[in-house]
Amino acid sequence: MTASTPTASTASTSASTSASSSAWPFGWETTASEVLAGVDLTGRRAVVTGGASGIGIETARALAEAGAEVTIAVRNVDAGHRTAADIGRNVLVAPLDLADRASVAAFAANWDGPLHMLVDNAGVMASPLARTPEGWEMQFATNHLGHFALADGLHDALALAGGARVVSVSSSAHQRSPVVFEDIHFERRDYEPWLAYGQSKTANVLFAVGITQRWADDGIAANALHPGGIRTNLQRYVSEEELQQLRTAAGSASPWKTPQQGAATSVLLAASPLVEGVSGKYFEDVAEAAIHQPGTRTGVAAWALDPEAADRLWTVSQLTLSA
Repeated sequence: MTASTPTASTASTSASTSASSSAWPFGWETTASEVLAGVDLTGRRAVVTGGASGIGIETARALAEAGAEVTIAVRNVDAGHRTAADIGRNVLVAPLDLADRASVAAFAANWDGPLHMLVDNAGVMASPLARTPEGWEMQFATNHLGHFALADGLHDALALAGGARVVSVSSSAHQRSPVVFEDIHFERRDYEPWLAYGQSKTANVLFAVGITQRWADDGIAANALHPGGIRTNLQRYVSEEELQQLRTAAGSASPWKTPQQGAATSVLLAASPLVEGVSGKYFEDVAEAAIHQPGTRTGVAAWALDPEAADRLWTVSQLTLSA
């Protein structure tokens, strides 16, 4: 990857060290295309899950316009083809249902050659209680277990790329709940949609930490992010009144981000030279986030960066998927 911006040289080169604040020349209003201005991704290959909806579309568009070959991995293949036609170049479409182990395995088995960028973008938010055939709670199964299985199945392709990146789209909702290992799937506690969502979003961050712990020697980096408040189909289970109540409780006076702005942090982590060598971190508003402080809705909760929790989640995920 190449870039015309001279600030690329200021990026951290240590996965264990936070990048300097001077490495983040962007802000809340930055768009995905602005992040990748001057970046040439010719010869690079990317997978974007959920790439036919919301910020997934704009993530795929920005990567493709920078020259990458982008595969949109989606349940609705027809929507995928419409998105590919709209983007107009460098975009392929493949079926993927993250809640279906066979579908995830088939996608990974059909992949050939190196993979430079895996953007785990698809997700379910605050849905009514639903379970997979295995009995897994649907938000955790889709948002975490499906992406865990996908990345694991594509590990060799990521390692083959040399310097591959995994991008885990989390949310500020991870501040609502750690991973409750004693009852991940709400078998003994009352189901609450937002707690389930928050738990799954914490798992997204811990997954990036776990990849850093295990795959750094394979040249694979991983980071997580909160894209910001964006009106998309992700909120189909959330009423307008509830959305407004949530924003009021969070003290949010900011307008909604556009999908192009919401995709900016995803493409920063997927392709910008500014994050070269940075791994196991959490980003928001196109910059590395500080530790969350009580009474705020910004930053990353300490439990989401806990290496012991990341290790435990990795083991639990492997055991769950192999059962």
